[in-house]
Amino acid sequence: MAIGVLSLLGFQLIDSAFVARLGTAPLAAQSFTLPLSFLIIGVQVGMGIAIAALISRALGAGETARSRRLGSLVLVVGALVIALLGLGLWLGQAPIFRRLGAETESLALIRAYWGPQLLSAWAGAVLYFGYSLFRAHGNTRLPGSLMVITSLANLLLDPLLIFGVGNWQGLGLPGAAWATVLAMLVGLGVMAMRLAGTGWLATGGLWEEASQSLRPFLGIAGPAMISQLMPPLAAMLAISVVARLGESQVAAWGLASRLETLSLMAVLAMTMSLPPWLGRCYGAGDWPQVHRLMRLALKVAVLWQLGLGLALALAAPWVAAALAGSAEVSEDLTVLLHWLPPSYAALGVCMLVVSAGNALGWPLRAMMMSAARLFAFYLPCLGLGAWLGGLPGLALGAALGNLLAGLAAWGLLRRTLASPRRQAAG
Repeated sequence: MAIGVLSLLGFQLIDSAFVARLGTAPLAAQSFTLPLSFLIIGVQVGMGIAIAALISRALGAGETARSRRLGSLVLVVGALVIALLGLGLWLGQAPIFRRLGAETESLALIRAYWGPQLLSAWAGAVLYFGYSLFRAHGNTRLPGSLMVITSLANLLLDPLLIFGVGNWQGLGLPGAAWATVLAMLVGLGVMAMRLAGTGWLATGGLWEEASQSLRPFLGIAGPAMISQLMPPLAAMLAISVVARLGESQVAAWGLASRLETLSLMAVLAMTMSLPPWLGRCYGAGDWPQVHRLMRLALKVAVLWQLGLGLALALAAPWVAAALAGSAEVSEDLTVLLHWLPPSYAALGVCMLVVSAGNALGWPLRAMMMSAARLFAFYLPCLGLGAWLGGLPGLALGAALGNLLAGLAAWGLLRRTLASPRRQAAG
């Protein structure tokens, strides 16, 4: 999963690097769309968390037939929900992007880019639901492999569709979205062929299963989805703060956001692969294994992210020069990289605690932790820093918010796992 996440997020970063070569205005336009793209991802991840938890618990309890019905439901209902969400975001694009701070030039660029970008988001969501089925059944190899395949396909298509070839001038900014659409369609084709031979899907009893599983599904998906939707909301508020600093700062912030998700690849891989394992332990009542898994995951997250963060901070001028399309954006990105990456060690702790909470039967606590991370720590520190010190203050404030959130999540995990029943088991 780590290899798959690295390739998936790597091509998104390279995608932005290609767009940066078109100029600051196209890069800023793409940066304005990132919060809404994260909104779609938040919905799909919330649904995927719930279905992976229910399927893994069903498998842990020996309910194979039920796991098949759940697998079919997530593909059908998930595709429909994401399609309706995408339609709403398409119809409301003008007022939404104006509220985020986009001006007339950016709105024109966004209008051409947003349609194919929404189509690629829908295809990516359906592919993610397929990944959730494989992860729930203990297979992380195929999702990881498909992430690599789709990333390579996108990497090959990006320069062709953005810049063109021969006498064809290319599509510019929309070409980046169309490259992703074609890459995701390749992944969907492979996923469909593999699912056809697994026997993990069912055609009968779906309506009855939907009625039976709706309440437990919403009990997990509701808090999980809210937890996943809060980061896009926070990202919208953050980019509205950054937009007041200038177009160059918006472009740099967009690149930093891409680099953030890439640098968190190990943590993201664990948030995908750890919950199904924890869910099986939960279904079997094996709390000692839960304690061991969480200790190991947190150690890996802190050591890896701290080492990588310090390396990125030291190499900030060279990394920024390689990614940015202008000297001004490169300078602003360097400032952000000096402060943000080392704080991702604490952010990784918070992400793992929230992910574990959804699998271990305390989704409301996980949701509250997500809310506290963003709205009690991250955004207030970021806004105050920007007000006091411009872009350097914003970067320092965001890093401080991540640190406070990680400490709070660690305290929540210790208190939760120290409950009498779980402490005796562990």
